[in-house]
Amino acid sequence: MKHHIIITGGAGFIGSHVVRLFVNKYPDYEIICLDKLTYAGNLENLKDVEDAPNYTFVKADICDLDTVLSVMRGHGVDGIIHLAAESHVDRSIRDPFTFARTNVLGTLSLLQAAKTYWESLPERYEGKRFYHISTDEVYGALENDGTLFTEQTKYQPHSPYSASKASSDHFVRAFHDTYGMPTIVTNCSNNYGPYQFPEKLIPLFINNIRHRKPLPVYGKGENVRDWLYVVDHARAIDTIYHHGIIAETYNIGGFNEWRNIDIIHVLIRTVDRLLGRPEGADLDLITYVTDRQGHDLRYAIDSTKLKNELGWEPSLQFEEGIEKTVQWYLDNQEWMDRVTSGDYQRYYEEMYKDR
Repeated sequence: MKHHIIITGGAGFIGSHVVRLFVNKYPDYEIICLDKLTYAGNLENLKDVEDAPNYTFVKADICDLDTVLSVMRGHGVDGIIHLAAESHVDRSIRDPFTFARTNVLGTLSLLQAAKTYWESLPERYEGKRFYHISTDEVYGALENDGTLFTEQTKYQPHSPYSASKASSDHFVRAFHDTYGMPTIVTNCSNNYGPYQFPEKLIPLFINNIRHRKPLPVYGKGENVRDWLYVVDHARAIDTIYHHGIIAETYNIGGFNEWRNIDIIHVLIRTVDRLLGRPEGADLDLITYVTDRQGHDLRYAIDSTKLKNELGWEPSLQFEEGIEKTVQWYLDNQEWMDRVTSGDYQRYYEEMYKDR
């Protein structure tokens, strides 16, 4: 095996796409999917690779330093791609402590485990890499003036979620500066695509439109986000893991800004068309609700550095990506039903109850 890589949060939305890409693209790598299997972790997302000879699943909490260190030693891990995180802003507003534990202390635990193991080896950090995936939300908010987040933008997190991710970013960089650990940080815009947990806007609204349930829109729906198809994010992670410069930061974005209300109209048109409903049949489902606390107006990523230095750029335009995404959710209603009912969680709780 050329590389032995832990992908944390590998059973989650973005993580499962990264695991799938690495398992299929690099058959001579050992890929260890490490996931606690909280509500957002679902091994059904990885059914197509679960029997691959270069794939291993480990159920573990990233905050459990001893277990993480044991996994690293047992598999001779030389790379970590760290995606495990609590990521839903609304949940962070209700329960900031869980976000601090997972996103800050969990990242610190991984860093300390990597430091302990790699510094025990004769070659120490040579050939090693700790790649931390973060979010554009650490930068705060932009006005509707055409400006973009760059790698030099000052951190100004506004929610408990973004504050926890900002803190974890600082720890990663500190481990490079203090101990010489070979780290990389990336900050990505909003992802969409197959296997996203349906608390997030796009899968939630696709499912609600299908079942003619209300579509709750914060405020007037004027908040702007930059959207990236998840497979393109996985491609970027692959590129950066293999070719990114140690201690650098790379922004990953789609150059694809949409107001929330405009995306909702696209979703309604697309779902209605694919289900054979009259155009606009579900516009009446839009329901405006009280705006989220501390709701950032606009995020927009400048990923010029990544394009110029490493040659990555998005492969899909939003219209093509959203068509593929809507079709996937409509074709995989059984997956959606198991997730929304919680059946998948009960299954894995029973499977791992004695482990």
